[in-house]
Amino acid sequence: MPTNNVRGILCMLAAVAAFAVMDLSMKLLAETYPAMQVTFIRGLASLPFILIATAGFGRWRNLIPNRWALHLLRGVLQVAALYFFVYAVSRLSLANAYTIFMSAPLLITALSVPFFGERVGWHRWLAVITGMIGVLVVLRPSGIEVSGIAILGGIAALASATAYALGALLIRVLQPTETSAATMFWALTLTAVFAGLLCFSSWVPVLWDHWYWIAIIGLSGAIGQHFLTQAFRLAASPTIAPLEYTALAWGMLFDWLLWMTVPSARMLIGAGIIVASGLYVIHRERMQVAAAPQTT
Repeated sequence: MPTNNVRGILCMLAAVAAFAVMDLSMKLLAETYPAMQVTFIRGLASLPFILIATAGFGRWRNLIPNRWALHLLRGVLQVAALYFFVYAVSRLSLANAYTIFMSAPLLITALSVPFFGERVGWHRWLAVITGMIGVLVVLRPSGIEVSGIAILGGIAALASATAYALGALLIRVLQPTETSAATMFWALTLTAVFAGLLCFSSWVPVLWDHWYWIAIIGLSGAIGQHFLTQAFRLAASPTIAPLEYTALAWGMLFDWLLWMTVPSARMLIGAGIIVASGLYVIHRERMQVAAAPQTT
């Protein structure tokens, strides 16, 4: 219904805004702490909010997993996605990191072929290839002094997008047997456990002034996840999926407000190519769903 679509769109916009605040907070922490330690903090910080919500609704049984092996694998992918993203934003502006990370929907389309045997027509393959060309445009170094840092940050953002895409495909495998609460809870818990073990040897004591940012990470992450779940419950995926690209606007805004950084022409061109390719893939998927025979 139109009313539900509007509510779903508003929820998606709220989710993207909340996650942008979380990403900003992680970038600020990454200026002081190793990327893996920030990954651990991200995993741990939202858990109290999820547990409080679960206790409030009395739905503890929803947290019981059925397929441990797949949850463990998703935990590994979650750690990889977060670690590489935190590393990327520690080397790049938020807008640059977001631009490259936006290739994730294109990677999901490409990886669905070997993983699920899905048929991807030449239109979508062309969009995927075009989008990856956009990534190369953004990755191209802009100067001798910063090119090494830019390249490493860009590669990390692409690695994060790849790990995220694999995790998203794994959710599709988990969906028939696992609740949304279990999928989210164990992803965060295992992220905290795995990242905690990996960052233990290089742990940097947390300053009191930074607990504020840690609280924001936990709260904004929980709020973002809530609104994201509501968005997909209220509206169809093709309707709200394009709104994920509004994260780029938040990244540009935060870059300008906090670091007085404006996007380069090359970044804007690359972002335009990636976003246009992603929107076209969503459009083709919408057409494919609409053309599919309806069963009663």
